[in-house]
Amino acid sequence: IGTQIGGYAPDFELPGTDGSVHHLARYLEQSRAVAVVFMCNHCPYVKMYVERLKQIQSDFEGQGLLLIGINPNDADQFPEDSFEKMKSFAADNQINFPYIRDVTQEVAQTFGAKKTPHAFLLNQQGVLCYDGAIDNNPEDSKPIKTNYLRDAIARVLAGEVITSTSTTPIGCSVKWRNS
Repeated sequence: IGTQIGGYAPDFELPGTDGSVHHLARYLEQSRAVAVVFMCNHCPYVKMYVERLKQIQSDFEGQGLLLIGINPNDADQFPEDSFEKMKSFAADNQINFPYIRDVTQEVAQTFGAKKTPHAFLLNQQGVLCYDGAIDNNPEDSKPIKTNYLRDAIARVLAGEVITSTSTTPIGCSVKWRNS
């Protein structure tokens, strides 16, 4: 089912492409908001959004936002989503935010991730304020009408109420392990 809006997001400690272990609780201590985006290397939607995600991080980091990319996909079925390939993806795309690996898929399950990309916005208390799409237009060439994630971030940082707390994520399905 995943975390509900208004509920506390699950804490995590996961390895990143930078060689560090990334701990959500530490980031919540240091940031006014954390955007967790479930993503991967091979999804065409993620590729369309990667520049916009980098832009969101650079536009809001001075105001206390940290964006974190998490790859939950099963690398046995999709070798392109392996941890080694994540390192190349991060370098090739000059990603300016932590890109971390959820190999057990537990974090994706507890958040309730359905797609890549699927965005979750947490306030400083670790409460889920928004989940869903980044915006309403994956194809960057067309004008974007609604910047769901950007609007939600701006409202959380301003201490305002988010009007649209949940949208349907647009992207590829999370590649779950065969149980």
